[in-house]
Amino acid sequence: MADKLEVSQQTINAIEKGKFDPSLPLAFKLARLFSMSIESIFDDEVRVDAESG
Repeated sequence: MADKLEVSQQTINAIEKGKFDPSLPLAFKLARLFSMSIESIFDDEVRVDAESG
């Protein structure tokens, strides 16, 4: 997956663990790769921010 997204495996691991938020261009690549909307990439983050805010 890292190769397809043109990022390091460390970046993928950090995103999966919630330690790194993908840049907008990377989020678009993730959305295309998984056939998801861009909103769904950030959906959990928005929900968490709203709950803590």
